[in-house]
Amino acid sequence: MKILVTYDLPREPFANLPADWELTFPKEEKLSKEEVIRMLPEYDIMLSIFSRPIDKEMIDAGKKLKLISNFGVGYNNIDIRYARKKGITVCNTPQSVCNPTAELCLALMLGAARRITELDRRIRQEKEGLWGVMKNLGTGLEGKTLGIIGMGRIGQNVARKAAAFGMKIIYYNRHTEIAGYQRTDLHTLLKESDFISLHTPLNEDSNHLIGKKELEMLKPSAFLINTARGAVVDEEALAECLQKQLIRGAALDVFEHEPHITEKLYTLDNVILLPHVGTATIDGRIAMAEEALQNIRNFLNGQPTNVVN
Repeated sequence: MKILVTYDLPREPFANLPADWELTFPKEEKLSKEEVIRMLPEYDIMLSIFSRPIDKEMIDAGKKLKLISNFGVGYNNIDIRYARKKGITVCNTPQSVCNPTAELCLALMLGAARRITELDRRIRQEKEGLWGVMKNLGTGLEGKTLGIIGMGRIGQNVARKAAAFGMKIIYYNRHTEIAGYQRTDLHTLLKESDFISLHTPLNEDSNHLIGKKELEMLKPSAFLINTARGAVVDEEALAECLQKQLIRGAALDVFEHEPHITEKLYTLDNVILLPHVGTATIDGRIAMAEEALQNIRNFLNGQPTNVVN
């Protein structure tokens, strides 16, 4: 069984694999699209990564390809419909990403509310001039309403952690009812929440789910947190909203056209910007690789798991 690993992942999970598994890793950080297309005809399985597109041309190159095991919970990088048409199973890693992403979400909420990154930047310039009892005031989390859009595994993990801070949790979920939390419609959530956290996958329905109209529904004191996918938010509309200070702030780990970020956002103090590090802990990366490998084992044993197409 020949497996092509397209990115230089932690090697610990790849020890002690079955003797008939032949794995190929990139010699550098990653394989280019051209390298994948050239190499893929000889491989049965591809272990891809969430940040690299897998399009029709690459799928067509997989003459023997049976499975794409994606390293990451997001799979919008893969043309899953075309893969299904070609008889190729696609799976993801939804379990291992939950805790690190939820932890980062809480870190972003606290960072935005208490102005941590802004004040860190300013104190290096203003030094002693920044100090003052009634200066630099932020917002607390206790007693505030957190609106979660997308109450899946990560959303529920965030809810449990936020409850420990004494927050009231409401959520919007299109299909599933989650016991213990108050479900509401999207417009009510946007109007009532002090913090809005996005955890919905990116698809045709969620693209620009939060646009100009939705941003105008938010409280002037509200914060928007996005650790889901950048295109769930109309980034230009959000930048304009933040520039006009129509809401208190935002914290973004994902962007509409990564790695490009709307230039206006770089100039604003009321937004935290991170380079898509939601799952970027060493233990998280190891766990993701283990889950991607387990998906391969289960597929080969005739019991595929985490199938998305």
